[in-house]
Amino acid sequence: MTLRINRTVVIAFAGVLLAMATIQSGASIAKQLFPIVGPEGTTALRLGFSAIVLWLVFRPWRAMPEGSDLRAIIFYGVCLGGMNILFYLAIERIPLGIGVALEFTGPLAVALIGSRRKTDLIWVGLAIAGILLLLPDMQGEESLDPVGVALALAAGACWAGYILFGKKTGTQASGGITVALGMTVAAIFLVPLGFVSQGMAILSWEVIPLGLAVGILSSALPYSLEMISLRNMTPQSFSVLMSMEPAVAALAGFLILSEQLTLWQWLAILLVICASLGSALTAEKRQ
Repeated sequence: MTLRINRTVVIAFAGVLLAMATIQSGASIAKQLFPIVGPEGTTALRLGFSAIVLWLVFRPWRAMPEGSDLRAIIFYGVCLGGMNILFYLAIERIPLGIGVALEFTGPLAVALIGSRRKTDLIWVGLAIAGILLLLPDMQGEESLDPVGVALALAAGACWAGYILFGKKTGTQASGGITVALGMTVAAIFLVPLGFVSQGMAILSWEVIPLGLAVGILSSALPYSLEMISLRNMTPQSFSVLMSMEPAVAALAGFLILSEQLTLWQWLAILLVICASLGSALTAEKRQ
């Protein structure tokens, strides 16, 4: 019994880590599309291609939800779509790493509200401290664009809804089918927005291969992995575990872009990693 639970925790932990790695790869490609089709067009490509790939892989028509199940998936899809478009609009105005840190207020709120043990509050506190250290001085000469900050925080609110409704829908069908249906809901209202904003440039041969790569790396694969993880842990455990996201972004900037980090930023990375590992190691006691 103990071995089975430990294996479940490990699978959930590995799924979240792999999801973060693919999202960071997809984000680097998405940034290359901004000058061509803007955040709206990039979001349309990401969600549109993700929905197509997920429908082909998971064939959700075999288990279409009805009634309250359908409503839960619609809310899940709306939150998913809002999270995507708001985040891309935010990082058009503020740095990617800062956008991730600000967006993370949503999952942290879920973790804090859902806490039932003192140890949960310890991990949340460590994660919050780390994220605060990653933020720049808002009063300095290089203060952030306030609109970009507001958009990132709004994306965080959608992320919180994505976690909560994702956990609710995860018990209704397979994780893949749930993600496919949720992605379809998001694509229905955001793909037309992309065409209205950017026109037929979205369908140029220069853009389509990159859009397909973004769709798979940034949505289809990581959201499927996250749904698997959500089915095997509580929402607050998932939220704190995902606090590694800003650290992954900071490390990617160092390894890929040769961005130098300060001592305080390295300390921030250590704090969020400790919070994530602590949450994973104590997850067995909460299940």
